This record gives sequence, structure tokens and C-alpha cells, in this order.
Amino acid sequence: MAAAAAAAPPAIEVTRLLLHAQDPDPSVRTQAEQQIAYFQEQNYAGFLGSLAYELANGEKPPESRRLAGIVLKNNLDAKDDARKAALVTRWEGVDAGLRASIRAALLQALSMEPQEVRGTVALVVAKVAAIDLPRREWGELIPALMANMSATPPNHGVRQATLQALGYVCEEMAALKDDVLSPEQINMVLTAVVSGMSAEEPSSDTRLAAVTALQNAIEFADHNFGNENERNYIMQVVCQGTVASDPRIRVQSFTCLHEIAANYYGQLPPYMQEIFNLTVKAIKDDEEEVALQAIEFWSTLCDYELELEEEGEDADETNHGFIKAVTPHLVAVLLEQLTKQEEGQEQDESVWNAAMSAGTCLGLMARVAGNDVVPMVMPFVTGNISKQDGPEDWRWREAATFAFGSVVEGPSPSSLVALVQQALPFLLRAMKDPHPYVRDTTAWTIGRAFEFLHDSGNPDFPALVTQDNLPAIVQVLKEGLKDEIHIAKRVCDAIGMLAAGFAGSASTTSPLSPFFKEIATELLAMAQRSDPTSFHGSSSPHIHAYEAINELVRAAAADTLDVVGHLIPVFLNDIAKTFAMPASTPDQREKQAEMQGLLCGVVQTLCTRLAKEANGRAALLQYADGVMEALLRVMACAGAGAGGGGAGGASVHEEAMQAVGALAIGVGRQFSKYLSALYPYLKAGLVNHQEWQVCLATVGVLTDVVDAVGEDFGPYCDEVMGLLVHNLGSNEVHRSIKPQILSAFGDLALTLGANFGKYVDTVRRMLQQAMQLSVAQAAAAAHDDDAADYNNELRMGILEAYSGLFQGLPTAAAESQLKPDVPLILDFASSIARDRVYDELVVRAAVSLLADTTTTVQGVGGLLARCRGQDWERLLAWVHDSDGAGGELDWAVNAISGAVGSAS
Repeated sequence: MAAAAAAAPPAIEVTRLLLHAQDPDPSVRTQAEQQIAYFQEQNYAGFLGSLAYELANGEKPPESRRLAGIVLKNNLDAKDDARKAALVTRWEGVDAGLRASIRAALLQALSMEPQEVRGTVALVVAKVAAIDLPRREWGELIPALMANMSATPPNHGVRQATLQALGYVCEEMAALKDDVLSPEQINMVLTAVVSGMSAEEPSSDTRLAAVTALQNAIEFADHNFGNENERNYIMQVVCQGTVASDPRIRVQSFTCLHEIAANYYGQLPPYMQEIFNLTVKAIKDDEEEVALQAIEFWSTLCDYELELEEEGEDADETNHGFIKAVTPHLVAVLLEQLTKQEEGQEQDESVWNAAMSAGTCLGLMARVAGNDVVPMVMPFVTGNISKQDGPEDWRWREAATFAFGSVVEGPSPSSLVALVQQALPFLLRAMKDPHPYVRDTTAWTIGRAFEFLHDSGNPDFPALVTQDNLPAIVQVLKEGLKDEIHIAKRVCDAIGMLAAGFAGSASTTSPLSPFFKEIATELLAMAQRSDPTSFHGSSSPHIHAYEAINELVRAAAADTLDVVGHLIPVFLNDIAKTFAMPASTPDQREKQAEMQGLLCGVVQTLCTRLAKEANGRAALLQYADGVMEALLRVMACAGAGAGGGGAGGASVHEEAMQAVGALAIGVGRQFSKYLSALYPYLKAGLVNHQEWQVCLATVGVLTDVVDAVGEDFGPYCDEVMGLLVHNLGSNEVHRSIKPQILSAFGDLALTLGANFGKYVDTVRRMLQQAMQLSVAQAAAAAHDDDAADYNNELRMGILEAYSGLFQGLPTAAAESQLKPDVPLILDFASSIARDRVYDELVVRAAVSLLADTTTTVQGVGGLLARCRGQDWERLLAWVHDSDGAGGELDWAVNAISGAVGSAS
């Protein structure tokens, strides 16, 4: 048959193996899987050829053909980057003739019944294209797919599968950084896709496939959206899709509008009135799935305009203010949706419906439109927050509360605090509402009010929580901790926000101090609650309780530090209990690791707070031995369970290590007695390249420990420096760690002083290489936000390392060893000055370092004077303009100016 001609006869008959691999009988299934694995290993090329032959042979059972496609796809792609790279290399090693035969079989199979097999083939086509198109192979793919679309008479099943393939191919191309498809190919793809979207397309399935494909192709359509006629036509067919008879097409068409808004915001003005009409009609009258996507369009626009607002003058395009313009008309539409709750949905954190979507959109609009939203929402709130006319009126009370909570972020605190103060008695009473949904949303709203409007340390914020209303607030929240578990979790969050609002003003005492102990006690009780009826995936009560305790401790005033200190043995006891938890299976180990990580996080917070006050440090010293013993035991447990604990082992190790750092800061030189016991874990963390977060945390804690113990770290210094230098040069080490290692060199130099001298030449070489890399990356970073962020991290590491060397080494040693690097540092500063957008921290660190060179190395003023007019001077001007006279870096600017003036 014709299909078989596309692929060579199979090296082995796979039909039976594929079907048996799905057999319910474990023995049959296992044997088939073993045979498939053996065949794949022994004859990889023949294995792929046999799968392609199976896929393109219409005489084979549809199920075996579909399975052949899935197995073939899984041999071309993987989620894990390393495995994916290995699969790509293996495919590239297959004989070119066989690869061509497999590709031909795929194109043939795309035209063959049944439809479910075609759908699988479309996926495989895209996976092969993702490998071959960037290598300028399979040039016949796009023309072949275009031929399917233009064939007469049209075959709707083939057109549908072809459009699916085009969509998948575009999705794969979008994941690549390089432009793979030529403008001509993109134009061909878009023409075919848009033709399939036409209202005249007789097949709903084909039209749906076309709309879905356009979502993936949109970002390639720059040229087409730049042409008014083409843009008009694309927008016309997309808008027609939003009113198609098939709800699936309506859903995907609105989703297309999201993509268009995100990619071509500046082209939207001529179409906004029509889009507004379509979305409002869908929100009001259409099925919920369609309404959700219509609301999501406006949420997408909110996100985009928020980003433009944050970028300000640096934004690449004009903010058209669509959201502010539509606010008077859209707010009422969204408020109507808030009463479409599902009974019991408040217990399921994953639920998403029209009410949730509308409330989320309303909150985003409040952030964009600010004060304008408040008068449009408040009549709905005041008219319904206490409604009690019938059994279903809980919906109105909940909706009013949800609306209120949604708009507390965005409008100015001065315009909202008075309203919230008036509403607070209603909200506190609503915590006793007979309906749990209302209580749940009320607790959420109270928490939001505290989060955005309660900041006692900020003079620009009118006081929301006062001595008069605080006792009632605390009482209601304490009682709320005993409510249904999903409500109690919201109450924990509200308590955390209440405490955080006092953190800025806490000193000797705080308004929260009289309630500190009782709140902590109730939260500890909350942490012990279980919830056997909780939905799968919902967060556990202890997570919320411990985070609230963390916020309470961070905000603790000095007069409550005795209570903070007494919490340490409570949590050490809880850590001890975790070692008795069952841990024989990966799931059990994960739960144990999660609990240990949370508890270590609280211990870290306790140590950090106590370390800030003399009486707190004294309390910490009482428990230091117990704390260190518990943390070492946790790290030992994490290491022992690493084989079956998955990411949980890494996470708990990271949390425990950070708690060690907090303890070291708190007890200072007395931490030296723990070094011999801790060092194996420090070393293990530094060589743990696979779990890079652990390695990163260890680098940070290393500097804390060295700062605490000073010269007592001497016996371990040589090996640690060797490990740090090795990590810098290793390709196996995650790049996020390397800037932190450079910063660590500076911290170590500051602490060790003259004793760091023997490492200076090695560190200088590392810094010189890092500067070269950073300067080389600067051009790419100008067009890539991620690259810019990383380059700024790298710059900070370099600058902090050099500052530590200049400040930490004795003056004579610094001058003799670092003087050759000053011209390189000056060039590096000029590279930073050439950025289009400055990173404030980087600029300030660069100016500080330049000042360090002038105060440490003789003759730097002359060098700077000779380099007047170069880019580095712009950094000084920027700092001077930002700070003015008497600013934070005035000393640095004066030091540099003085050195230049003296040499002139």
C-alpha cells in the first residue's frame, strides 16, 4: 500500500508488543515493556523505523498505531533537559535516509484515518520539526502541510490534523530563542490557519484546530499585524469566532484575544469597542467556560498596563489606558458575576469559576484605575454586606465582602482607611455569619486590609488599627482560629498581616505586646489541628500557623523577647517529634521533610529576632546547644533520606542550613565550638551541585559562620577556598551560585583580613575572568531581561568581592596586590555606565568601589583624571542627581572628586 512505501519494512513486528504493553495483566505488560526496552537499546534506528512503519500502516489496529506514535514522540522529547539533549543527539545520529523515511511516513500518516491517530501524528510531526527545522532540514514540511490545506476537494479530517500539526510546530518554534521559520513560511502558516478559522469553514473541529493553532502562531505574526489589511482580517475572524455556535470555538477565540493583547497591545485601539461589546455579552450571557475567557481578556490587559505603568518612561510603548477608560462600564458587569459562587467552593483552593475570575479581575482593575474604582464598588458593598432577606442572601453578603477585599490594593490608603475603619465592625461581626463561605471571605478580606492598609511605621498611612479597636480584632481572630479549618487558615494569614503591620514601629514595646503570648499560644494550638476532610492539594493548617508565628516573631517588640525565647524549646521539641514520623516511603519522607523544613524556618526566624537585641542574644545562648543539635540532626536525616526524599530532602537541608546561619550571627564567637560538627555539612552543601539551592544556601551561611567565628575558621579555610574556586570554574554548578561565591570572597576577606592574603591572586584571576564575561554579556543583556538580571547579579558579586578585598586587606597589601586591577575595574565601571537602564544597586556598588580604590591605592586619582570624559563618570553624575547633597554616597562621590582634583 502507498503508506508502507513511506517507511522501510520494520526491523521487528511491534504491533503485538505495543498492544501487550497496555495489557491489564501485569505479567504480560511487564514482558512486553522489557522486550520494547531491549529492542530500543539494541537497535535504536530500527526501533524508530518500526514505529514509523506501524504508524503509517492503515492495516494495523488504530490503538497500536496511536501507541507507536506516543512511543516515537517520547523518543524525541523529554521534560528533563539532559535527557532531551541526549534524545536529540541520538536522533541526529540516525542514518539520514532512515530519518527521511520516517519523516515521509509521518506526513503520510497525517492523511490517514482514524482521526485520533492523526492527532497523535500531529504531535510527533512537531517534535521532529523541533529538532530538524533549526538545523535547516525537513524543508518540505511546511509546503507539504500547505498542500494538505489547499487540496481539492477538501478533506476536513486531514485539514483538522494539519492545523493541529501547524499549531504544535509553532508552539515548538516559540520555545526556541532563534528565528527558525522564515517570514515566507510564517506568512504561509498564518494564511492557512486563518483560512481554517473562517466562519464559512463547514467543520467545527477544523475551525477549532485553526483557532488553537493561531494561539501558538500569534507571536510570529509581527509582519502581519503591522499590515492594516491583514491585521483587520485576523481580528475579524477571531472576533467572529467569539460568537460561533460551538462553545469550544468561542472559548479558544477569546483565548486568542488574550494572546493578541499580550503581543500586540499597541495595535488594539481600533478594535477595543467591538472587543468590549463581545466580552461583556459573553460575561453576561454565555456558558461559564466562555465567560471565564472573556473576563481573562481584561485581566490580561490589566497585567499589561500595570507593567507599562511600572516601567514608566522606560516603557517601549504607549500606555493607552484601556482599563481606566472601561472601568465605569466593566465594574458593574464584574460585580454581577460575584454572586455566581458554587456551594462549598471556599473549601477547595483549586476551584476557579466566574465569581473567582471576576473578583480577581476586579482586584487587578483596582490596581490600575486606583481611586476611580472605589465609588463604583462601594454602593454594591454597602447595599449587600448585611443582606438577610432570604436563605440565598449569603451569596450577596459574600459577594459584597469579596468585592470590598478585592479593591483594597491599588487605591490610595488615605482614600480607603476611613472606609475600612467604618466597615471593620461589620467585618468582625461577619466572622460569626451563619454561612461558612461568608466567614471564609471575611477572614480573607480582613487579611487583605491589614496587608495593604495597616503599616504603623509609615507616616503616610492613616492608622487603621488603633488602641481602641485592636482588642476586638484580636479576640475575633483568636476565636476564628477555632472555626472550620479552611476559615482558620485564612485567620492565620490575617494574624500574620496584622503583626507585619506593626513591624516597622516595634522597638521597646508595641500595641501588640499585651496580646503577644496569647496569640502565639492559639497559633501553636492551630498548628496541631488536623483536617481529614480537606481537599487534595490544599495547604495544611500548620503551614499557615507557622507563617503567622514567623510574622508575629519578626514584629516582636523588646518587651516580648522573653516569650520569643521560650518558643525555642517548644519548636525544638516539635523537631524531635519529626524523627519518630514514618519515613519508609518517598511520600512519608516528603511529609517528614516538609514538617522539618517548616520548623527549621521558624527556628531561623526566632534566632534572627533574638540576635538583634542584647537580652535576646542572652536568651539565645541558653538554647544554642539544643538548637545546633536539632539542626545537625535534621541535616543528617535529610542526607540519609536523599535517595527517596526527592526535592523535600534538599528543601529541609536548605532551611536547616539557613537556621544555622541565623544561630551563628546570634551567638558570635561562641559558635566556634560547633565548627567541627558542622563542617562536614558545610562541605557537603558546597559540593552538592545537583541540589543547587542547597549549595547556594550553604555559600550564604558560610559567610555568616566565618563572620561569627573569625580566625577560628582558619583550619578549614584552605579546603573551603578550594571548593569555592572549583565551583566557579565548573560547568556543573548552577550559574545562580557563582555571583554569590564572588560576594563570599569579599565577605571572607573582610573577616579574615591579612589571613586572606594567600588567596588574593587566585581570587583576582577569578574576578578578572568574571569581569570579561560580564562585559561580553552586556550586549545580549540589553535585549533580554533574564540575561540582564543575571548580569547584574554577576556584577554585584564582582563589585562586592573587590570592595571586600580593598577594605579587608591591610592597606599595604591591598595596594601592592590590587593596584594592577584598578584600570580593569575602571573599564568595568564604564561598561556598567553604558547600560540603557541602570540597576540602582549595581551603580551604587560601582561608585563605592571606585571610592575604595582612591582611598586605598596611591595614584588612582591620576588615572581617573586621565580618563575624564569616559563612561564611568556618568555613574557619579547619576548618584549625585539621585541623592543630592548629603546623600548616602556623598562620601564616595567626594572621595573620587577629591582624588581627581588633587591629581589635576
